[in-house]
Amino acid sequence: MKLLLDTHVFLWWIKGDRRLPKNTKSKISQAEDVFVSSASIWEATIKIKLKKLDVDVNRMVNAITESGFAQLPILVEHAAAVSRLPDIHRDPFDRILIAQAIVEPLTFLTADAELKSYSELVEIID
Repeated sequence: MKLLLDTHVFLWWIKGDRRLPKNTKSKISQAEDVFVSSASIWEATIKIKLKKLDVDVNRMVNAITESGFAQLPILVEHAAAVSRLPDIHRDPFDRILIAQAIVEPLTFLTADAELKSYSELVEIID
């Protein structure tokens, strides 16, 4: 299985947060490939500046490689795919992450149940 982690899932992973269920940790550990989008770093950077998130963005960047994950850049195909998404969710970061999951295709792990309506590729962690 190839996975794309939502920003909060990646943050929970690197912080060892208890909100990340054991079965999800296992799924991530056993996945063929795990990706972290550049959109997640971008989102974190904005939230840090707005004081909505307290994390070291350099730690996030380093944790991608340290965790054995791969970077997923935003490609023009990803950006174009956003235009084909229904208006379910207004958050631009969630929308680009969903578009990336659909284009690649990758299973998208998130705790945001609202995103499930986008695609069968969206998997809600619990």
